[in-house]
Amino acid sequence: MTDKSVVVVGGGYGGAKVAKLLDDVADVTLVEPKDAFVHSTGALRAAVDPAWEDRVFFPYDHLLARGRVVHEHAQAVGPHRVQLSATGALDADYLVLATGTAYPFPAKFIESESHLARARLARLRGVLAGADRALLVGAGPVGLELAGELSAAYPDLGITIVDQADDVLTTWDYQPELRASIRAQLEARGVVFELGSPLGYLPPQDVGEPGEFTVHTRAGGEVSGQVWFRCHGNLPVLDYLGPELAAARVGDGGLEVTGALTVVGFDTVFAIGDVTTIRESKRASAALAHAEVAAANIRALIEGREPTATYAPAPEIIVLPLGPDGGGSQLVGDDGERRILGPEQTSELKGADLHTGVLTELFGRPAAS
Repeated sequence: MTDKSVVVVGGGYGGAKVAKLLDDVADVTLVEPKDAFVHSTGALRAAVDPAWEDRVFFPYDHLLARGRVVHEHAQAVGPHRVQLSATGALDADYLVLATGTAYPFPAKFIESESHLARARLARLRGVLAGADRALLVGAGPVGLELAGELSAAYPDLGITIVDQADDVLTTWDYQPELRASIRAQLEARGVVFELGSPLGYLPPQDVGEPGEFTVHTRAGGEVSGQVWFRCHGNLPVLDYLGPELAAARVGDGGLEVTGALTVVGFDTVFAIGDVTTIRESKRASAALAHAEVAAANIRALIEGREPTATYAPAPEIIVLPLGPDGGGSQLVGDDGERRILGPEQTSELKGADLHTGVLTELFGRPAAS
Protein backbone atom coordinates (compact mmCIF):
# COMPACT_ATOMS: atom_id res chain seq x y z
CA MET A 1 0.00 0.00 0.00
CA THR A 2 1.29 3.45 -0.89
CA ASP A 3 2.11 5.68 2.07
CA LYS A 4 -0.25 8.57 2.71
CA SER A 5 1.34 11.90 1.86
CA VAL A 6 1.90 14.55 4.51
CA VAL A 7 3.09 18.00 3.50
CA VAL A 8 4.36 20.22 6.30
CA VAL A 9 4.67 23.89 5.38
CA GLY A 10 7.24 25.54 7.62
CA GLY A 11 10.33 24.03 9.22
CA GLY A 12 10.41 25.83 12.55
CA TYR A 13 10.10 24.20 15.96
CA GLY A 14 6.66 22.68 15.39
CA GLY A 15 7.03 21.90 11.70
CA ALA A 16 10.36 20.12 12.08
CA LYS A 17 9.04 18.13 15.02
CA VAL A 18 5.81 16.97 13.37
CA ALA A 19 7.70 16.00 10.20
CA LYS A 20 10.12 13.86 12.19
CA LEU A 21 7.35 12.22 14.22
CA LEU A 22 5.52 11.12 11.05
CA ASP A 23 8.58 10.13 9.02
CA ASP A 24 8.16 6.42 9.75
CA VAL A 25 4.49 6.19 8.82
CA ALA A 26 3.95 8.60 5.92
CA ASP A 27 5.50 10.06 2.80
CA VAL A 28 6.57 13.33 4.45
CA THR A 29 7.64 16.46 2.60
CA LEU A 30 8.75 19.48 4.59
CA VAL A 31 8.56 22.75 2.65
CA GLU A 32 10.97 25.32 4.09
CA PRO A 33 12.85 28.02 2.13
CA LYS A 34 15.64 28.40 4.68
CA ASP A 35 18.68 26.16 4.20
CA ALA A 36 18.99 25.63 7.96
CA PHE A 37 16.67 25.65 10.94
CA VAL A 38 17.07 28.83 12.97
CA HIS A 39 17.00 28.40 16.73
CA SER A 40 15.40 31.77 17.41
CA THR A 41 15.64 31.22 21.16
CA GLY A 42 19.42 31.46 20.77
CA ALA A 43 19.45 34.21 18.15
CA LEU A 44 19.60 37.05 20.67
CA ARG A 45 22.69 35.48 22.27
CA ALA A 46 24.29 35.12 18.83
CA ALA A 47 23.65 38.81 18.23
CA VAL A 48 26.29 39.60 20.84
CA ASP A 49 28.47 36.46 20.93
CA PRO A 50 29.87 34.97 17.69
CA ALA A 51 30.52 31.64 19.41
CA TRP A 52 26.76 31.17 19.61
CA GLU A 53 26.20 31.25 15.86
CA ASP A 54 27.10 27.56 15.71
CA ARG A 55 24.26 26.81 18.11
CA VAL A 56 21.64 28.78 16.18
CA PHE A 57 21.73 27.24 12.70
CA PHE A 58 20.90 23.53 12.34
CA PRO A 59 20.96 21.91 8.87
CA TYR A 60 17.95 19.83 7.85
CA ASP A 61 20.12 17.08 6.32
CA HIS A 62 19.52 14.52 9.08
CA LEU A 63 16.04 15.51 10.23
CA LEU A 64 14.21 12.89 8.13
CA ALA A 65 15.26 9.32 7.35
CA ARG A 66 12.60 8.64 4.69
CA GLY A 67 11.05 11.97 3.85
CA ARG A 68 12.52 15.01 2.14
CA VAL A 69 12.96 18.72 2.68
CA VAL A 70 12.15 21.05 -0.21
CA HIS A 71 13.83 24.44 0.09
CA GLU A 72 11.22 26.53 -1.68
CA HIS A 73 8.40 28.90 -0.81
CA ALA A 74 4.86 27.56 -0.64
CA GLN A 75 2.30 29.45 -2.71
CA ALA A 76 -1.47 29.26 -3.17
CA VAL A 77 -1.80 26.43 -0.65
CA GLY A 78 -5.09 24.57 -0.66
CA PRO A 79 -6.38 21.77 1.58
CA HIS A 80 -4.80 19.03 -0.56
CA ARG A 81 -2.31 20.80 -2.81
CA VAL A 82 0.78 22.93 -2.19
CA GLN A 83 2.06 25.01 -5.06
CA LEU A 84 5.83 25.52 -4.89
CA SER A 85 7.67 28.64 -5.98
CA ALA A 86 9.93 26.87 -8.50
CA THR A 87 9.30 23.17 -9.13
CA GLY A 88 5.58 22.57 -9.48
CA ALA A 89 3.16 21.34 -6.84
CA LEU A 90 2.75 18.71 -4.13
CA ASP A 91 -0.39 16.71 -3.43
CA ALA A 92 -1.19 16.15 0.23
CA ASP A 93 -3.48 13.69 1.95
CA TYR A 94 -2.72 15.62 5.12
CA LEU A 95 -1.45 19.16 5.42
CA VAL A 96 0.26 20.81 8.38
CA LEU A 97 0.62 24.60 8.46
CA ALA A 98 3.54 25.57 10.68
CA THR A 99 5.03 28.77 9.28
CA GLY A 100 5.13 30.67 12.57
CA THR A 101 5.33 34.42 12.84
CA ALA A 102 7.41 37.18 11.35
CA TYR A 103 9.41 39.16 13.88
CA PRO A 104 12.07 41.84 13.56
CA PHE A 105 15.80 41.07 13.49
CA PRO A 106 17.72 39.87 15.46
CA ALA A 107 15.08 37.61 17.02
CA LYS A 108 14.28 36.23 13.57
CA PHE A 109 15.77 36.44 10.08
CA ILE A 110 14.32 37.06 6.64
CA GLU A 111 17.40 35.59 4.94
CA SER A 112 16.91 32.09 3.49
CA GLU A 113 20.64 31.35 3.32
CA SER A 114 22.35 30.87 6.66
CA HIS A 115 25.63 32.41 5.49
CA LEU A 116 23.77 35.67 4.80
CA ALA A 117 22.10 35.56 8.22
CA ARG A 118 25.51 34.99 9.83
CA ALA A 119 26.93 37.94 7.92
CA ARG A 120 24.10 40.12 9.19
CA LEU A 121 24.81 39.04 12.77
CA ALA A 122 28.50 39.84 12.34
CA ARG A 123 27.64 43.26 10.95
CA LEU A 124 25.35 43.91 13.91
CA ARG A 125 28.08 43.05 16.40
CA GLY A 126 30.30 45.61 14.68
CA VAL A 127 27.54 48.20 14.98
CA LEU A 128 27.08 47.44 18.68
CA ALA A 129 30.82 47.66 19.36
CA GLY A 130 30.83 51.19 17.95
CA ALA A 131 27.61 52.42 19.57
CA ASP A 132 27.25 54.45 22.75
CA ARG A 133 23.51 54.03 23.19
CA ALA A 134 20.84 51.60 21.99
CA LEU A 135 17.05 51.95 21.96
CA LEU A 136 14.75 48.96 22.42
CA VAL A 137 11.06 49.50 21.63
CA GLY A 138 9.04 47.01 23.64
CA ALA A 139 9.29 45.81 27.25
CA GLY A 140 7.97 42.32 26.66
CA PRO A 141 9.99 39.10 26.82
CA VAL A 142 12.02 39.76 23.66
CA GLY A 143 12.91 43.33 24.57
CA LEU A 144 13.92 42.38 28.09
CA GLU A 145 15.93 39.36 26.98
CA LEU A 146 17.71 41.40 24.32
CA ALA A 147 18.47 44.08 26.92
CA GLY A 148 19.93 41.36 29.11
CA GLU A 149 22.15 40.05 26.34
CA LEU A 150 23.30 43.53 25.31
CA SER A 151 24.04 44.66 28.87
CA ALA A 152 25.95 41.46 29.65
CA ALA A 153 28.09 41.59 26.50
CA TYR A 154 28.49 45.38 26.23
CA PRO A 155 28.45 46.71 29.82
CA ASP A 156 29.37 50.24 28.67
CA LEU A 157 26.49 50.43 26.17
CA GLY A 158 23.69 52.71 27.32
CA ILE A 159 20.33 51.01 26.83
CA THR A 160 16.86 52.57 26.95
CA ILE A 161 13.66 50.52 26.77
CA VAL A 162 10.48 52.34 25.71
CA ASP A 163 6.98 50.88 26.06
CA GLN A 164 3.51 52.37 26.16
CA ALA A 165 2.59 50.11 29.09
CA ASP A 166 3.26 51.25 32.64
CA ASP A 167 5.32 48.17 33.53
CA VAL A 168 7.30 45.37 31.93
CA LEU A 169 5.80 42.01 30.93
CA THR A 170 2.20 43.23 30.85
CA THR A 171 0.93 41.00 28.02
CA TRP A 172 0.28 37.95 30.21
CA ASP A 173 -0.54 37.25 33.84
CA TYR A 174 2.93 37.41 35.31
CA GLN A 175 3.48 37.97 39.01
CA PRO A 176 4.54 41.43 40.25
CA GLU A 177 7.51 39.75 41.96
CA LEU A 178 8.82 38.55 38.61
CA ARG A 179 8.35 41.93 36.94
CA ALA A 180 10.12 43.69 39.78
CA SER A 181 13.04 41.26 39.74
CA ILE A 182 13.62 41.54 35.99
CA ARG A 183 13.41 45.30 36.06
CA ALA A 184 15.71 45.61 39.08
CA GLN A 185 18.37 43.39 37.49
CA LEU A 186 18.39 45.45 34.31
CA GLU A 187 18.38 48.77 36.16
CA ALA A 188 21.37 47.55 38.17
CA ARG A 189 23.18 47.24 34.84
CA GLY A 190 22.27 50.80 33.91
CA VAL A 191 19.28 50.08 31.67
CA VAL A 192 16.83 52.99 31.58
CA PHE A 193 13.07 52.42 31.30
CA GLU A 194 10.78 54.96 29.61
CA LEU A 195 7.37 53.47 30.32
CA GLY A 196 3.81 54.68 30.05
CA SER A 197 4.05 56.40 26.68
CA PRO A 198 4.71 55.16 23.13
CA LEU A 199 7.19 56.74 20.78
CA GLY A 200 5.78 59.50 18.66
CA TYR A 201 7.81 58.23 15.70
CA LEU A 202 10.52 55.67 15.00
CA PRO A 203 14.18 56.25 14.15
CA PRO A 204 14.80 56.69 10.42
CA GLN A 205 17.15 53.74 9.89
CA ASP A 206 16.30 50.04 9.84
CA VAL A 207 16.62 47.98 13.02
CA GLY A 208 20.20 46.99 13.77
CA GLU A 209 21.64 49.52 11.33
CA PRO A 210 23.97 52.33 12.50
CA GLY A 211 23.06 56.00 12.55
CA GLU A 212 22.60 58.86 14.99
CA PHE A 213 18.99 59.56 15.94
CA THR A 214 16.87 61.35 18.50
CA VAL A 215 13.24 60.39 19.03
CA HIS A 216 10.55 61.47 21.47
CA THR A 217 7.81 59.70 23.35
CA ARG A 218 4.33 61.16 23.16
CA ALA A 219 4.75 62.19 26.79
CA GLY A 220 7.76 64.32 25.85
CA GLY A 221 10.62 62.02 26.79
CA GLU A 222 13.72 62.18 24.59
CA VAL A 223 15.86 59.21 23.59
CA SER A 224 19.04 59.37 21.52
CA GLY A 225 21.22 56.58 20.20
CA GLN A 226 23.09 55.02 17.32
CA VAL A 227 21.19 51.72 16.95
CA TRP A 228 17.66 50.57 17.73
CA PHE A 229 15.55 47.42 17.79
CA ARG A 230 11.80 46.80 17.52
CA CYS A 231 10.90 44.19 20.11
CA HIS A 232 7.20 43.70 19.51
CA GLY A 233 4.84 42.77 16.71
CA ASN A 234 4.42 39.02 16.13
CA LEU A 235 2.55 38.60 12.84
CA PRO A 236 1.41 35.15 11.62
CA VAL A 237 2.96 34.17 8.29
CA LEU A 238 0.03 32.93 6.22
CA ASP A 239 0.19 34.99 3.04
CA TYR A 240 0.77 31.83 1.00
CA LEU A 241 -2.73 30.44 1.63
CA GLY A 242 -5.08 30.00 -1.30
CA PRO A 243 -8.60 31.45 -1.07
CA GLU A 244 -10.20 28.39 0.53
CA LEU A 245 -7.84 28.25 3.50
CA ALA A 246 -7.39 32.02 3.67
CA ALA A 247 -11.09 32.27 4.46
CA ALA A 248 -10.38 30.38 7.70
CA ARG A 249 -8.23 33.19 9.10
CA VAL A 250 -9.83 35.02 12.01
CA GLY A 251 -9.09 37.65 14.61
CA ASP A 252 -5.45 38.67 14.50
CA GLY A 253 -5.01 36.86 11.21
CA GLY A 254 -4.28 33.45 12.69
CA LEU A 255 -6.13 30.20 12.11
CA GLU A 256 -8.77 28.92 14.49
CA VAL A 257 -8.19 25.29 15.35
CA THR A 258 -10.08 22.53 17.11
CA GLY A 259 -8.77 20.73 20.16
CA ALA A 260 -7.30 18.18 17.75
CA LEU A 261 -5.45 21.07 16.04
CA THR A 262 -7.30 20.75 12.75
CA VAL A 263 -8.21 24.03 11.09
CA VAL A 264 -11.91 24.63 11.74
CA GLY A 265 -13.81 23.32 8.72
CA PHE A 266 -10.95 21.15 7.39
CA ASP A 267 -10.56 17.65 8.83
CA THR A 268 -7.23 16.90 7.13
CA VAL A 269 -5.58 20.30 7.56
CA PHE A 270 -3.71 20.93 10.80
CA ALA A 271 -2.20 24.16 12.09
CA ILE A 272 0.39 24.32 14.85
CA GLY A 273 2.57 26.88 16.56
CA ASP A 274 2.30 30.62 16.18
CA VAL A 275 -0.11 30.57 13.22
CA THR A 276 -2.99 29.47 15.44
CA THR A 277 -5.29 31.68 17.50
CA ILE A 278 -4.79 29.55 20.61
CA ARG A 279 -4.64 31.97 23.51
CA GLU A 280 -1.17 31.40 24.88
CA SER A 281 2.19 33.09 24.51
CA LYS A 282 4.05 32.30 21.32
CA ARG A 283 6.94 30.12 22.46
CA ALA A 284 8.91 27.15 21.19
CA SER A 285 7.69 24.80 23.92
CA ALA A 286 4.07 25.36 22.87
CA ALA A 287 4.86 24.70 19.20
CA LEU A 288 6.62 21.46 20.13
CA ALA A 289 3.62 20.39 22.22
CA HIS A 290 1.29 21.19 19.30
CA ALA A 291 3.45 19.00 17.07
CA GLU A 292 3.01 16.01 19.38
CA VAL A 293 -0.79 16.31 19.26
CA ALA A 294 -1.03 16.90 15.51
CA ALA A 295 1.35 14.04 14.74
CA ALA A 296 -0.57 11.65 17.00
CA ASN A 297 -3.84 12.50 15.26
CA ILE A 298 -2.43 12.24 11.74
CA ARG A 299 -0.86 8.89 12.64
CA ALA A 300 -4.22 7.67 13.93
CA LEU A 301 -5.99 8.73 10.73
CA ILE A 302 -3.35 7.04 8.57
CA GLU A 303 -3.66 3.83 10.59
CA GLY A 304 -7.47 3.88 10.41
CA ARG A 305 -8.02 4.79 14.05
CA GLU A 306 -10.08 7.55 15.60
CA PRO A 307 -7.88 10.58 16.40
CA THR A 308 -8.18 11.24 20.11
CA ALA A 309 -5.26 13.51 21.02
CA THR A 310 -6.29 17.00 22.10
CA TYR A 311 -4.39 20.12 23.03
CA ALA A 312 -5.18 22.47 25.88
CA PRO A 313 -2.92 25.41 26.73
CA ALA A 314 -0.78 24.81 29.78
CA PRO A 315 -0.69 27.40 32.56
CA GLU A 316 1.31 30.38 31.38
CA ILE A 317 5.00 30.14 32.23
CA ILE A 318 8.09 32.08 31.28
CA VAL A 319 11.81 31.39 31.55
CA LEU A 320 13.51 34.70 30.80
CA PRO A 321 17.32 34.82 30.81
CA LEU A 322 19.09 38.16 30.95
CA GLY A 323 22.34 37.01 29.41
CA PRO A 324 24.22 33.91 30.60
CA ASP A 325 23.87 34.64 34.31
CA GLY A 326 20.77 36.75 34.99
CA GLY A 327 17.03 36.45 34.57
CA GLY A 328 13.84 35.28 36.19
CA SER A 329 11.18 32.63 35.67
CA GLN A 330 7.55 31.98 36.49
CA LEU A 331 6.65 28.29 36.63
CA VAL A 332 3.59 26.39 37.79
CA GLY A 333 3.95 23.50 40.21
CA ASP A 334 1.95 20.27 40.30
CA ASP A 335 -0.29 21.91 42.87
CA GLY A 336 -1.16 24.69 40.44
CA GLU A 337 0.70 27.31 42.42
CA ARG A 338 2.96 29.74 40.59
CA ARG A 339 6.61 29.82 41.59
CA ILE A 340 9.10 32.57 40.87
CA LEU A 341 12.73 31.62 40.24
CA GLY A 342 15.67 33.98 40.37
CA PRO A 343 18.77 34.49 38.22
CA GLU A 344 20.69 31.41 39.32
CA GLN A 345 17.86 28.94 38.76
CA THR A 346 16.87 30.62 35.49
CA SER A 347 20.41 30.25 34.23
CA GLU A 348 20.33 26.55 35.11
CA LEU A 349 17.00 26.10 33.31
CA LYS A 350 17.74 28.02 30.13
CA GLY A 351 20.27 30.81 30.36
CA ALA A 352 23.40 28.70 30.04
CA ASP A 353 22.52 26.63 26.93
CA LEU A 354 19.18 28.09 25.70
CA HIS A 355 17.84 24.56 25.09
CA THR A 356 20.24 23.70 22.28
CA GLY A 357 20.46 20.11 23.50
CA VAL A 358 16.83 19.48 22.53
CA LEU A 359 17.60 20.56 18.97
CA THR A 360 20.73 18.45 18.70
CA GLU A 361 18.50 15.45 19.38
CA LEU A 362 15.75 16.60 16.99
CA PHE A 363 18.08 17.27 14.06
CA GLY A 364 20.30 14.27 14.63
CA ARG A 365 23.55 16.22 14.80
CA PRO A 366 25.12 19.34 16.34
CA ALA A 367 24.35 22.78 14.98
CA ALA A 368 25.94 23.99 11.76
CA SER A 369 29.54 25.15 12.02
